[in-house]
Amino acid sequence: MLLHMSNSAHEGESTPLHSVSVAGVVIGEDGRLLAIRRADNGTWELPGGVLELNETPEAGVAREVLEETGIHVEVDQLTGVYKNTTRGIVALVFRCKPSGGTERTSSESTAVDWLTPEEVSERMAEVFAVRLLDALDGIGPHVRSHDGKSLTTAR
Repeated sequence: MLLHMSNSAHEGESTPLHSVSVAGVVIGEDGRLLAIRRADNGTWELPGGVLELNETPEAGVAREVLEETGIHVEVDQLTGVYKNTTRGIVALVFRCKPSGGTERTSSESTAVDWLTPEEVSERMAEVFAVRLLDALDGIGPHVRSHDGKSLTTAR
């Protein structure tokens, strides 16, 4: 749900609308990373989605990963904040540990797989692969922006 807030300081202008999403970088004991192939566009991405109005980011990550993959997770820490400047989406990405469940697809995913970092780079667009790879470097949280196709800023 998007909320609109007026900007009374500038008559006639409005505050930009943003959507907040969450995603989980789920790292298995063997170092492989959990990924899904999205049902709507066929791309490989992290499991995740829009944060519900009444939930914490950590609860949202756990819910989204379970809904899309069948895997229960323990949320570890925030590894990055990513903004799609074209669509107005701010994504909070968290490193997670699997804690149970069995891989399965859902109405939002046509495939669930555990990928090596090399496979992530091969299968995912750069703007999504970097989120998984950032979570592995241990120096985050990273803050990055992109236009939906390529990174425009990085830290």
